[in-house]
Amino acid sequence: MTVSYTLEVANARFAGFTKLLFRWKGSIYKLLYKEFLVFCFLYGLFSVIYRCVLSEVQQELFERAARHCNKFAKLIPMSFVLGFYISTAFQRWWGQYTSFPLPDNLMMVVSGNVHGVDERGRMMRRTLMRYANLSSVLILRSISTRVRKRFRTLEDIVEAGFMTEEELKTLNHLHSDFNKYWMPLTWFANLASRAREEGRVKDDIALRLLMDELNNYRGKCSMLFHYDWISIPLVYTQVVTVAVYSFFAFCLIGRQFVRPEKADDLKVHVDLYVPVFTLLEFFFYAGWLKVGELIINPFGEDDDDFETNQLIDRNIQVSMLAVDDMHQNLPPLQKDKYWTDKALSRAFAPARPVFMGSTYDMRVTDEDVEEVMADYRTLPVSVWPPAARKQKKSRGVKQLCCCSKHADENACEREAEKINMIPNKTSAPEQCEDTTQTQCAVALEPSDEDQHTDQTSSDH
Repeated sequence: MTVSYTLEVANARFAGFTKLLFRWKGSIYKLLYKEFLVFCFLYGLFSVIYRCVLSEVQQELFERAARHCNKFAKLIPMSFVLGFYISTAFQRWWGQYTSFPLPDNLMMVVSGNVHGVDERGRMMRRTLMRYANLSSVLILRSISTRVRKRFRTLEDIVEAGFMTEEELKTLNHLHSDFNKYWMPLTWFANLASRAREEGRVKDDIALRLLMDELNNYRGKCSMLFHYDWISIPLVYTQVVTVAVYSFFAFCLIGRQFVRPEKADDLKVHVDLYVPVFTLLEFFFYAGWLKVGELIINPFGEDDDDFETNQLIDRNIQVSMLAVDDMHQNLPPLQKDKYWTDKALSRAFAPARPVFMGSTYDMRVTDEDVEEVMADYRTLPVSVWPPAARKQKKSRGVKQLCCCSKHADENACEREAEKINMIPNKTSAPEQCEDTTQTQCAVALEPSDEDQHTDQTSSDH
């Protein structure tokens, strides 16, 4: 997380910023000291060679070269190039922060509009927010090195409680060349529509409010991915870097304390040996470039980068606790052009490797995982209902299932557990069997066989 010093500047007083100059973590000294030492070493090396090694003729040639470099180095527009670049990088940095998907607004809408004090109502609210948090984890895992080290594989996300085994199978079943962070939000929309059909969302206005907040949340996830995908043009970064390093390369010779060209200038010539003003100039301009390197990607592991792991833990705690303590006419549906194609390879096949996130191909070793987990503990998602009460028959299941006494009551309970936070079985849940010409009042997702049967009957 960024280094905060707000408390130390709460009151404006004499030399109020001076105490900030002695900090090391997140300071410009920590970023710049290696380049500063290299510049001082090279400057001292040229100075010793000029004073102690070169002959009179060679010294004269060196002095001419020094005056020439000092004259034309001033033509490099350092302030303009660096100022515009840092301004662009800072706007990009702030835009990435404001695009971070915080679930607070969505959590409030879910808590206030998805009603029901029974077990299924609470389970729906928690599952809706879990889908939102899962989407943010998937997008951050593809752009943040810290989150990538925390969740190396999708199985690690399942183990952390953000996703169930059945949801992982569904996620892997859909083949896509692009990042699939939007899939949990699609599940969110479908589950919200089901809550509307069950009457847990009271009216269409509440459902519209849910969808609007969901779209805002999805838009922020998309913007983070686009920021990671589309960087500041590389040519501009190269221009700034070449300008800074070439300027100070010329300063290594041009700012040497050489004998003046005219004899009259000897009266005002001062040989300080240490170029104080040149070192200050290096500190300002090179430090400015380091600021650009720091803020151009705030999802790394620098001191001032965003602490995405803490933000994830904060999101899951706030959203789950809040939902625990508190729901037009469409054109006729038609089969699209690629209805019978199992893989959309003809129209959507990329001509070149697609961008999956800057950390997609990153190799994570066991040492990296141990280093991250030593500081950040994976936050488990609490399970509802508790394991000891899962064997009991809940009132919510009785109200939602209208099967007759001859039907299998346990099958309907398994239907309600399909949206549980963490599954108690790894196998796919069985479907309700209509043995006595009765059916459940709340039907969940139809199976592939049912869809195939419906499609065959519609075709005939």
